Amino acid sequence: MNKLIVLGRYCFALALTAFGIQHFIYAKYAVGIGPPWIPGNPLRACFMGAALVLAGVRITANSKTRVTAMLLGFLLFLYYLFLYVPRLAANVHDPGPWTSGAEILALCGAAWALCAASPTRRSSMPGRFLFALTLIVFGVQHLLYGRFIATLIPAWIPERLFFAYGVGIAFLAAACSILANIQSRLAATLLGIMFFTWVFILHLPRVMAAAHNGNEWTSMLMALAMSGASWIVAGSAKRF
Repeated sequence: MNKLIVLGRYCFALALTAFGIQHFIYAKYAVGIGPPWIPGNPLRACFMGAALVLAGVRITANSKTRVTAMLLGFLLFLYYLFLYVPRLAANVHDPGPWTSGAEILALCGAAWALCAASPTRRSSMPGRFLFALTLIVFGVQHLLYGRFIATLIPAWIPERLFFAYGVGIAFLAAACSILANIQSRLAATLLGIMFFTWVFILHLPRVMAAAHNGNEWTSMLMALAMSGASWIVAGSAKRF
């Protein structure tokens, strides 16, 4: 298996497992370290948590990865369809559902790209296409809410507003590259490096400063998952 896909698979699986544990914590306490995407009642939280942990373990062990990734993709897609589409329809100007919904679809796309990255080498286009579409959402949000995003960047980094807008442009450029399949492997590889760097310079310090804040844990794990997803997409892309 392509080394990029292996690296991406481990990051992706680790984040999935941690997301699953978050769901169990939420089901038990309903406060503190919460789930990555508000699961509602404890029963649904436990079901989603078990599915994510099982998927994470199986993908890590590379045990029936193709089937696991396919089912995970469908589960995440249904989760988005039934929980987030109604929220978006109710208030299309609310950035919250757009962000969380795009995160779910990004992981869905990565799962389907991983499913395609099997010895049979089936086309990974549906997964990569869906992943790229979510990057457009992230890019537009960075441009629309750049001043807010700049406040999340560590104070020691100069010109934070410039970086907030620059990341938005990078998202859009990566999306265009992947959709057009022009230098898509390079674009997705660099995107993964960017997300992975954020884990340590942006999210980990925030988690250490607020260890009981579930949102900070979720943001860090999402960056780790997106780094893995990016490398999975990069590994499944053609070399042009």
